Amino acid sequence: MNKMKEFKFNIDGKDIKATVAPLEEGKLSVTVNETTYTVEVPELIQQAPRPVVHHAAAPAAVATKPIAATPVASNVVAAPLPGTISKVLVKEGDKVKKGDTLLIMEAMKMQNSITAEADGIVRKVHVGVGASVNQGDALVDFEGLAVPQTAPAGEPAPKPAAPAAPAAPVPAGASSVTAPLPGTITEVSVAVGDKVQAGDTVVVMEAMKMANNITTEFAGTVKAVLVKQGDQVQSGQALVELA
Repeated sequence: MNKMKEFKFNIDGKDIKATVAPLEEGKLSVTVNETTYTVEVPELIQQAPRPVVHHAAAPAAVATKPIAATPVASNVVAAPLPGTISKVLVKEGDKVKKGDTLLIMEAMKMQNSITAEADGIVRKVHVGVGASVNQGDALVDFEGLAVPQTAPAGEPAPKPAAPAAPAAPVPAGASSVTAPLPGTITEVSVAVGDKVQAGDTVVVMEAMKMANNITTEFAGTVKAVLVKQGDQVQSGQALVELA
């Protein structure tokens, strides 16, 4: 079972301390300023727990399967976790771009911006200010999201992208900094050869619509950086190797 991870945020000038610990059946225990919540994470459901051993000799490198993009057949933006809608910024008929904020939701004592994952037109807004929503509830319906691109008549369709290369082998005797939950890498803060201290941020990861600083629990020298900006990672996946 993965160890508890600690994160520190500063929101509107207030210092927020949070810890995340894995539970069973796709749930996480999230403690924010000494208040504990149980959060369900869809990506963890039906995913067998994977033990992570620190300071262990590395096994032979194993190629991992690429993570498929989440389909948007229903073109619905859903609530990533339970909360209360504090602001709605769009209405039916509005055109939005990828990354535009659609509404603001208060969850775990924090204001979370819910954004569009692609360009589109707002077809329906399901919630209003003050509405309480559960994880997975529909918030906004879209029209024109995830439209497949087709080649013009008479021109060959573009070739599919080559599969991702296998992960780099883990150096013997190295220690892993792992992902505490599924998410997307938005920033890599270290490079091979850097010296770090316990508590230093090595990567920033977006998970549950929030930016999380992933820190090292021990001092050392960066021997391998196993991810890059934009990579999707799973809970327990190695991000940085130290020695």
